[in-house]
Amino acid sequence: MCPSSAAFALPSIDDLDHAIVDLAARMDAACYKQLLLIRQFDERGGWLNWAFPNCTEWLAWRCDLSMNAAREKVRVAHALLTLPGISRSFAAGQLSYTKVRALTRVANKRNEDDLVSFAHKNDAVRVEERCRELRCGTAASINDANTSHARRALSMRRDPTRGSMIISVELPIEAGELLDKALDKARDDDQKAEFADTSWAARQADALVTMASNYLSGDSSTSDNSSSNYLVTVHVDRSALSASGGRSSLPIESVKRLACDSETVTIVEDEEGQPLSVGRKTRAVPAAIKRALWARDRGCAFPGCHRKRFVDAHHIEHWSAGGETSLENLMLLCSQHHRLVHEGGYRILKDYQDRWSFKRPDGMAVPECGYVPQDTADQLADSFSASVNNPSVGGLFTGKEKTSLDQRESRTSDCSHP
Repeated sequence: MCPSSAAFALPSIDDLDHAIVDLAARMDAACYKQLLLIRQFDERGGWLNWAFPNCTEWLAWRCDLSMNAAREKVRVAHALLTLPGISRSFAAGQLSYTKVRALTRVANKRNEDDLVSFAHKNDAVRVEERCRELRCGTAASINDANTSHARRALSMRRDPTRGSMIISVELPIEAGELLDKALDKARDDDQKAEFADTSWAARQADALVTMASNYLSGDSSTSDNSSSNYLVTVHVDRSALSASGGRSSLPIESVKRLACDSETVTIVEDEEGQPLSVGRKTRAVPAAIKRALWARDRGCAFPGCHRKRFVDAHHIEHWSAGGETSLENLMLLCSQHHRLVHEGGYRILKDYQDRWSFKRPDGMAVPECGYVPQDTADQLADSFSASVNNPSVGGLFTGKEKTSLDQRESRTSDCSHP
């Protein structure tokens, strides 16, 4: 053996491990310094020298980043200004950029120390999950829920050369979980010995076809009405339901909508997520009350809506806030208007005659007869007329606006009340 061969010996696995971890910590510390520079550059408008409209676009161009990556770096850079605890750990290389990016979405003066402590003891995946749950437990998650709802889509593409069809679908999480449970049931109901060697993906495809076939034929013989087949687990803190903050695995208003008319199983967990007790399954709206609701509302109670399918029983004062499951506190709403009341910001109030009335997010009342196409046309015409004739006067009506308003009031007063 050549005496000099020892000089060329490969480093040990432990040496490699230590070197990689040390380098990662130094890279995180350098990343913190870079974010400080980005914040200073943005505050001083440095991107104007290159004629960019904002710092995000300059950073994406100058540092060869994607727009999403650049946008996040600018956001995190400014968020760290008010988070000294996270900044110190990040500067010392104790927190990775992945963890810091997640923490800055939900951290504030009240919870920063607890979040930093949690991040030190858990991996990045668990930290991101905890931060997502905290965001879902706040009113800010309404935007996330509405965005995922707006993105829902299904596309089908035929491939004649292969004799197949490709189906792609994007759904909000709660709707996707419902589809997943339905596929499980259809697959389990169609269990056959000869399918033992069939792949999981193929069996999922067969289950989808079975669901479509049963729906078109109206065949419900395979349904056993056991609601446990449709049990979907949603983790949410009781404090989040009462609007005092907490964690939720779905946007909190979506959880309230789902819980308006469903069977629930309450599972009490400790801070580490370990179950302490499991309650019995109970129906939020008993069958007798639901029959009375249908007799009273005859379908969706939203003004101008006459849908009788896909209708839910909605708690006007939510049960998590002390609302009772009683006929006086319940109303039938179709799935579209149910979303508007929870995630859309619409409110239900009592009027001076002790009748329920609806308010839009901007505070305007929804006419009892609902909107008609002419209402929308009048509003657009009025807005245009006001902006052209006197844009500086926002609280006064022009002659045309008053005529249109009088016409709308006249049409509303002619409506027959249910």
